[in-house]
Amino acid sequence: MSAQNPALNLEFSNTRVGAWRSRTLAVLLMVVIGTVFWVDSRYPALMKRYHAGTQLKAAGALTFGAVYQLDRTMPLRVRVWRTTVNWLDANRIGMTFSFLFGPAALVFLAMAPRRRTGSKYLNSLFGAVAGMPMAVCTNCVAPIARGMYAAGMSRESVLAAMFASPSLNVVVLAMTFALFPARVAVLKLVTVLFLIFVFAPAAASRDMAYTCPIEIAMAESWRQAIANVVRSYGKSFWYVFRVAFPLMIVGAVLGALVIEWLPPQAIITQASIGGIVLVALVGAFLPVPMAFDVAIAYIAMTHGAPMPYVVAILCTLGIISVFSLLVLGKTISWRLAGAAYATVAALGIVAGVIARSW
Repeated sequence: MSAQNPALNLEFSNTRVGAWRSRTLAVLLMVVIGTVFWVDSRYPALMKRYHAGTQLKAAGALTFGAVYQLDRTMPLRVRVWRTTVNWLDANRIGMTFSFLFGPAALVFLAMAPRRRTGSKYLNSLFGAVAGMPMAVCTNCVAPIARGMYAAGMSRESVLAAMFASPSLNVVVLAMTFALFPARVAVLKLVTVLFLIFVFAPAAASRDMAYTCPIEIAMAESWRQAIANVVRSYGKSFWYVFRVAFPLMIVGAVLGALVIEWLPPQAIITQASIGGIVLVALVGAFLPVPMAFDVAIAYIAMTHGAPMPYVVAILCTLGIISVFSLLVLGKTISWRLAGAAYATVAALGIVAGVIARSW
Protein backbone atom coordinates (compact mmCIF):
# COMPACT_ATOMS: atom_id res chain seq x y z
CA MET A 1 0.00 0.00 0.00
CA SER A 2 1.22 3.51 -0.68
CA ALA A 3 1.95 5.67 2.34
CA GLN A 4 -0.75 7.90 3.68
CA ASN A 5 0.32 10.82 5.85
CA PRO A 6 -2.74 12.46 7.35
CA ALA A 7 -0.71 13.15 10.48
CA LEU A 8 1.14 15.86 8.61
CA ASN A 9 -2.12 17.77 8.14
CA LEU A 10 -0.54 20.39 5.91
CA GLU A 11 -3.25 22.90 5.19
CA PHE A 12 -3.52 23.86 1.54
CA SER A 13 -6.51 23.83 -0.74
CA ASN A 14 -6.46 21.26 -3.51
CA THR A 15 -6.20 23.50 -6.54
CA ARG A 16 -2.90 24.12 -8.31
CA VAL A 17 -3.91 27.39 -9.92
CA GLY A 18 -1.79 30.27 -8.68
CA ALA A 19 0.56 28.03 -6.67
CA TRP A 20 3.62 28.80 -8.76
CA ARG A 21 4.94 31.07 -6.04
CA SER A 22 4.97 28.26 -3.49
CA ARG A 23 6.65 25.92 -5.95
CA THR A 24 9.24 28.57 -6.75
CA LEU A 25 10.02 29.05 -3.07
CA ALA A 26 10.21 25.28 -2.53
CA VAL A 27 12.69 24.92 -5.39
CA LEU A 28 14.72 27.85 -4.06
CA LEU A 29 14.81 26.24 -0.62
CA MET A 30 16.13 22.96 -2.06
CA VAL A 31 18.71 24.77 -4.22
CA VAL A 32 20.06 26.80 -1.30
CA ILE A 33 20.34 23.81 1.04
CA GLY A 34 21.84 21.60 -1.67
CA THR A 35 24.31 24.16 -2.98
CA VAL A 36 25.72 24.95 0.44
CA PHE A 37 26.26 21.25 1.16
CA TRP A 38 27.52 20.09 -2.23
CA VAL A 39 29.80 23.05 -2.97
CA ASP A 40 31.12 23.76 0.52
CA SER A 41 31.39 20.21 1.89
CA ARG A 42 30.49 17.07 0.03
CA TYR A 43 32.13 17.30 -3.39
CA PRO A 44 35.35 18.89 -2.05
CA ALA A 45 35.59 16.01 0.45
CA LEU A 46 34.93 13.41 -2.26
CA MET A 47 37.50 14.96 -4.58
CA LYS A 48 40.04 14.98 -1.75
CA ARG A 49 39.53 11.25 -1.29
CA TYR A 50 39.70 10.67 -5.03
CA HIS A 51 43.01 12.56 -5.33
CA ALA A 52 44.39 10.65 -2.32
CA GLY A 53 44.43 7.61 -4.59
CA THR A 54 46.44 4.76 -3.11
CA GLN A 55 47.13 6.86 0.00
CA LEU A 56 43.54 6.51 1.26
CA LYS A 57 43.42 6.08 5.01
CA ALA A 58 40.75 5.48 7.66
CA ALA A 59 41.47 6.58 11.21
CA GLY A 60 38.30 5.15 12.77
CA ALA A 61 36.57 1.79 12.69
CA LEU A 62 33.57 3.32 10.88
CA THR A 63 34.94 6.71 9.84
CA PHE A 64 37.77 8.38 7.93
CA GLY A 65 38.62 10.57 10.92
CA ALA A 66 38.39 10.19 14.68
CA VAL A 67 37.72 12.46 17.63
CA TYR A 68 38.68 9.74 20.10
CA GLN A 69 41.53 7.32 19.52
CA LEU A 70 40.87 3.67 20.30
CA ASP A 71 42.98 0.86 21.66
CA ARG A 72 41.91 -2.77 21.45
CA THR A 73 42.97 -3.19 25.08
CA MET A 74 40.17 -0.84 26.16
CA PRO A 75 36.97 -2.40 27.52
CA LEU A 76 34.31 -3.08 24.90
CA ARG A 77 31.89 -0.51 26.35
CA VAL A 78 34.56 2.21 26.11
CA ARG A 79 35.39 1.31 22.50
CA VAL A 80 31.70 1.25 21.55
CA TRP A 81 31.15 4.65 23.15
CA ARG A 82 34.16 6.20 21.42
CA THR A 83 33.31 4.69 18.05
CA THR A 84 29.73 5.97 18.40
CA VAL A 85 30.96 9.50 19.14
CA ASN A 86 33.41 9.30 16.23
CA TRP A 87 30.58 8.24 13.93
CA LEU A 88 28.26 11.02 15.06
CA ASP A 89 31.01 13.59 14.60
CA ALA A 90 31.95 12.29 11.13
CA ASN A 91 28.32 12.36 9.98
CA ARG A 92 27.28 15.66 11.54
CA ILE A 93 27.46 17.64 8.27
CA GLY A 94 25.85 14.99 6.09
CA MET A 95 23.08 14.27 8.56
CA THR A 96 22.39 17.98 9.05
CA PHE A 97 21.99 18.27 5.29
CA SER A 98 19.67 15.26 5.12
CA PHE A 99 17.47 16.51 7.97
CA LEU A 100 17.13 19.84 6.17
CA PHE A 101 16.93 18.59 2.58
CA GLY A 102 14.51 15.71 3.23
CA PRO A 103 11.68 17.99 4.40
CA ALA A 104 12.41 20.42 1.56
CA ALA A 105 12.11 17.54 -0.92
CA LEU A 106 8.81 16.54 0.69
CA VAL A 107 7.41 20.07 0.28
CA PHE A 108 8.56 20.40 -3.33
CA LEU A 109 7.59 16.92 -4.54
CA ALA A 110 4.17 17.15 -2.91
CA MET A 111 3.53 20.21 -5.07
CA ALA A 112 4.66 18.45 -8.26
CA PRO A 113 1.78 17.42 -10.54
CA ARG A 114 3.29 13.96 -11.04
CA ARG A 115 5.62 11.91 -8.82
CA ARG A 116 5.43 8.44 -10.36
CA THR A 117 4.59 6.69 -13.61
CA GLY A 118 2.75 3.48 -14.40
CA SER A 119 6.05 1.71 -15.14
CA LYS A 120 7.97 0.37 -12.16
CA TYR A 121 11.16 0.23 -14.24
CA LEU A 122 10.82 3.85 -15.29
CA ASN A 123 10.17 4.77 -11.67
CA SER A 124 13.36 2.94 -10.68
CA LEU A 125 15.31 4.78 -13.36
CA PHE A 126 13.91 8.10 -12.17
CA GLY A 127 14.92 7.31 -8.59
CA ALA A 128 18.43 6.32 -9.66
CA VAL A 129 18.87 9.51 -11.69
CA ALA A 130 17.70 11.56 -8.70
CA GLY A 131 19.99 9.70 -6.31
CA MET A 132 23.25 9.69 -8.28
CA PRO A 133 24.17 13.39 -7.91
CA MET A 134 22.82 13.59 -4.37
CA ALA A 135 26.21 12.37 -3.10
CA VAL A 136 25.13 11.27 0.35
CA CYS A 137 25.93 8.02 2.09
CA THR A 138 23.41 5.30 2.82
CA ASN A 139 22.84 6.82 6.26
CA CYS A 140 22.26 10.39 5.15
CA VAL A 141 19.98 9.38 2.30
CA ALA A 142 17.56 7.68 4.71
CA PRO A 143 15.84 10.85 6.03
CA ILE A 144 15.67 12.17 2.47
CA ALA A 145 14.07 8.92 1.35
CA ARG A 146 11.48 9.26 4.11
CA GLY A 147 10.58 12.70 2.78
CA MET A 148 10.45 11.45 -0.81
CA TYR A 149 8.11 8.59 0.07
CA ALA A 150 5.86 10.84 2.14
CA ALA A 151 5.57 13.15 -0.87
CA GLY A 152 4.18 10.33 -3.00
CA MET A 153 7.17 8.84 -4.79
CA SER A 154 6.89 5.12 -5.43
CA ARG A 155 8.67 2.43 -3.45
CA GLU A 156 10.90 1.56 -6.36
CA SER A 157 11.93 5.19 -6.90
CA VAL A 158 12.79 5.61 -3.23
CA LEU A 159 14.78 2.36 -3.13
CA ALA A 160 16.62 3.18 -6.35
CA ALA A 161 17.59 6.61 -5.00
CA MET A 162 18.82 5.02 -1.76
CA PHE A 163 20.99 2.53 -3.67
CA ALA A 164 22.27 5.00 -6.28
CA SER A 165 23.26 7.88 -4.01
CA PRO A 166 26.17 6.15 -2.23
CA SER A 167 27.13 3.74 -5.02
CA LEU A 168 26.61 5.38 -8.44
CA ASN A 169 28.01 8.81 -7.70
CA VAL A 170 30.52 9.64 -10.44
CA VAL A 171 33.39 10.32 -8.01
CA VAL A 172 32.83 7.08 -6.11
CA LEU A 173 32.66 5.13 -9.38
CA ALA A 174 35.89 6.76 -10.53
CA MET A 175 37.58 5.77 -7.26
CA THR A 176 36.35 2.20 -7.61
CA PHE A 177 37.64 1.76 -11.16
CA ALA A 178 40.93 3.49 -10.32
CA LEU A 179 41.78 1.41 -7.26
CA PHE A 180 40.55 -2.06 -8.17
CA PRO A 181 41.01 -4.48 -11.06
CA ALA A 182 38.40 -3.91 -13.76
CA ARG A 183 36.57 -7.17 -13.09
CA VAL A 184 36.18 -6.28 -9.40
CA ALA A 185 34.83 -2.81 -10.20
CA VAL A 186 32.46 -4.21 -12.84
CA LEU A 187 31.19 -6.84 -10.42
CA LYS A 188 30.41 -4.11 -7.87
CA LEU A 189 28.59 -2.10 -10.54
CA VAL A 190 26.55 -5.13 -11.61
CA THR A 191 25.35 -5.77 -8.05
CA VAL A 192 24.22 -2.15 -7.68
CA LEU A 193 22.39 -2.21 -11.02
CA PHE A 194 20.70 -5.46 -9.95
CA LEU A 195 19.40 -3.74 -6.83
CA ILE A 196 18.09 -0.79 -8.82
CA PHE A 197 16.57 -2.54 -11.82
CA VAL A 198 15.61 -5.95 -10.41
CA PHE A 199 15.09 -5.70 -6.66
CA ALA A 200 13.55 -2.22 -6.57
CA PRO A 201 10.92 -2.95 -9.29
CA ALA A 202 10.13 -6.27 -7.60
CA ALA A 203 9.36 -4.33 -4.42
CA ALA A 204 6.90 -2.05 -6.20
CA SER A 205 3.51 -1.70 -4.58
CA ARG A 206 0.54 -2.84 -6.65
CA ASP A 207 -1.61 -0.04 -5.28
CA MET A 208 -0.89 3.15 -7.22
CA ALA A 209 -3.45 5.23 -5.33
CA TYR A 210 -2.02 7.99 -3.19
CA THR A 211 -3.45 10.88 -1.21
CA CYS A 212 -0.94 13.73 -1.15
CA PRO A 213 -0.49 15.27 2.30
CA ILE A 214 0.10 18.72 0.79
CA GLU A 215 -2.62 20.50 -1.19
CA ILE A 216 -1.84 23.52 -3.33
CA ALA A 217 -3.49 26.88 -2.68
CA MET A 218 -6.01 28.14 -5.26
CA ALA A 219 -4.46 31.62 -5.36
CA GLU A 220 -1.83 33.22 -3.24
CA SER A 221 0.23 36.35 -2.82
CA TRP A 222 3.95 36.18 -2.12
CA ARG A 223 3.25 36.71 1.57
CA GLN A 224 0.78 33.80 1.60
CA ALA A 225 3.20 31.65 -0.37
CA ILE A 226 6.01 32.29 2.11
CA ALA A 227 3.72 31.48 5.02
CA ASN A 228 2.49 28.31 3.33
CA VAL A 229 5.99 27.04 2.53
CA VAL A 230 7.34 27.87 6.00
CA ARG A 231 4.42 26.14 7.68
CA SER A 232 4.69 23.11 5.40
CA TYR A 233 8.44 22.88 5.83
CA GLY A 234 8.15 23.01 9.62
CA LYS A 235 5.62 20.17 9.69
CA SER A 236 7.60 18.19 7.12
CA PHE A 237 10.78 18.64 9.16
CA TRP A 238 9.12 17.25 12.25
CA TYR A 239 7.70 14.33 10.25
CA VAL A 240 11.22 13.37 9.11
CA PHE A 241 13.17 14.28 12.25
CA ARG A 242 10.98 12.64 14.90
CA VAL A 243 11.57 9.20 13.38
CA ALA A 244 15.00 9.46 11.77
CA PHE A 245 16.92 11.16 14.58
CA PRO A 246 16.31 8.55 17.32
CA LEU A 247 16.97 5.78 14.81
CA MET A 248 20.23 7.48 13.87
CA ILE A 249 21.43 7.19 17.47
CA VAL A 250 20.34 3.55 17.64
CA GLY A 251 22.05 2.77 14.33
CA ALA A 252 25.30 4.42 15.44
CA VAL A 253 25.41 2.41 18.66
CA LEU A 254 24.55 -0.89 16.95
CA GLY A 255 27.13 -0.31 14.23
CA ALA A 256 29.80 0.54 16.81
CA LEU A 257 28.91 -2.55 18.86
CA VAL A 258 29.23 -4.89 15.88
CA ILE A 259 32.51 -3.48 14.53
CA GLU A 260 34.14 -3.40 17.97
CA TRP A 261 32.97 -6.90 18.78
CA LEU A 262 34.62 -8.38 15.70
CA PRO A 263 38.27 -9.53 16.00
CA PRO A 264 40.61 -7.02 14.29
CA GLN A 265 42.23 -9.68 12.09
CA ALA A 266 38.99 -11.45 11.16
CA ILE A 267 39.42 -11.05 7.39
CA ILE A 268 43.19 -11.59 7.18
CA THR A 269 42.71 -15.34 6.93
CA GLN A 270 42.24 -17.89 4.20
CA ALA A 271 38.94 -17.34 2.41
CA SER A 272 36.08 -19.72 3.12
CA ILE A 273 32.39 -19.82 2.29
CA GLY A 274 31.55 -19.22 5.94
CA GLY A 275 33.92 -16.26 6.03
CA ILE A 276 32.36 -14.75 2.89
CA VAL A 277 28.89 -15.10 4.42
CA LEU A 278 30.02 -13.41 7.64
CA VAL A 279 31.72 -10.55 5.80
CA ALA A 280 28.65 -9.96 3.64
CA LEU A 281 26.25 -10.01 6.61
CA VAL A 282 28.39 -7.56 8.57
CA GLY A 283 29.08 -5.34 5.53
CA ALA A 284 25.38 -4.90 4.81
CA PHE A 285 24.81 -3.91 8.45
CA LEU A 286 27.50 -1.35 9.23
CA PRO A 287 26.64 2.39 8.91
CA VAL A 288 29.63 3.84 7.07
CA PRO A 289 30.17 7.24 5.38
CA MET A 290 30.39 8.03 1.68
CA ALA A 291 33.15 6.14 -0.19
CA PHE A 292 34.22 4.31 2.99
CA ASP A 293 33.45 0.99 1.31
CA VAL A 294 35.97 1.75 -1.42
CA ALA A 295 38.60 2.86 1.09
CA ILE A 296 38.24 -0.10 3.45
CA ALA A 297 38.09 -2.67 0.65
CA TYR A 298 41.22 -1.18 -0.90
CA ILE A 299 43.07 -1.05 2.44
CA ALA A 300 42.09 -4.67 3.11
CA MET A 301 43.31 -5.69 -0.35
CA THR A 302 46.68 -3.98 0.07
CA HIS A 303 47.12 -5.58 3.50
CA GLY A 304 46.72 -9.07 2.13
CA ALA A 305 43.04 -9.84 2.68
CA PRO A 306 41.77 -12.58 0.35
CA MET A 307 40.09 -11.19 -2.77
CA PRO A 308 36.73 -12.91 -2.01
CA TYR A 309 36.55 -10.95 1.25
CA VAL A 310 37.57 -7.73 -0.49
CA VAL A 311 34.84 -8.20 -3.09
CA ALA A 312 32.24 -9.07 -0.45
CA ILE A 313 33.12 -5.87 1.43
CA LEU A 314 32.95 -3.76 -1.71
CA CYS A 315 29.57 -5.20 -2.76
CA THR A 316 27.83 -4.82 0.61
CA LEU A 317 29.43 -2.08 2.71
CA GLY A 318 27.87 1.35 2.29
CA ILE A 319 24.93 0.31 0.06
CA ILE A 320 22.58 -0.06 2.99
CA SER A 321 23.10 0.03 6.76
CA VAL A 322 21.33 -0.71 9.99
CA PHE A 323 20.25 2.94 10.18
CA SER A 324 18.86 3.16 6.64
CA LEU A 325 17.09 -0.17 7.15
CA LEU A 326 15.49 1.06 10.39
CA VAL A 327 14.19 4.17 8.62
CA LEU A 328 13.03 2.09 5.65
CA GLY A 329 11.17 -0.28 7.95
CA LYS A 330 9.53 2.50 9.91
CA THR A 331 8.60 4.47 6.76
CA ILE A 332 7.49 1.76 4.33
CA SER A 333 7.55 -1.75 5.80
CA TRP A 334 9.76 -3.97 7.95
CA ARG A 335 9.34 -6.78 5.49
CA LEU A 336 10.82 -4.62 2.74
CA ALA A 337 13.70 -3.60 4.99
CA GLY A 338 14.44 -7.25 5.75
CA ALA A 339 14.28 -8.14 2.07
CA ALA A 340 16.68 -5.30 1.21
CA TYR A 341 19.19 -6.49 3.81
CA ALA A 342 18.93 -10.11 2.70
CA THR A 343 19.30 -9.19 -0.98
CA VAL A 344 22.37 -6.99 -0.47
CA ALA A 345 23.99 -9.65 1.72
CA ALA A 346 23.15 -12.38 -0.82
CA LEU A 347 24.65 -10.34 -3.66
CA GLY A 348 27.81 -9.86 -1.59
CA ILE A 349 28.00 -13.60 -0.95
CA VAL A 350 27.55 -14.41 -4.63
CA ALA A 351 30.15 -11.82 -5.61
CA GLY A 352 32.59 -13.22 -3.04
CA VAL A 353 32.09 -16.77 -4.31
CA ILE A 354 32.65 -15.59 -7.89
CA ALA A 355 35.89 -13.90 -6.80
CA ARG A 356 36.94 -17.12 -5.11
CA SER A 357 36.87 -18.87 -8.49
CA TRP A 358 39.27 -16.36 -10.10
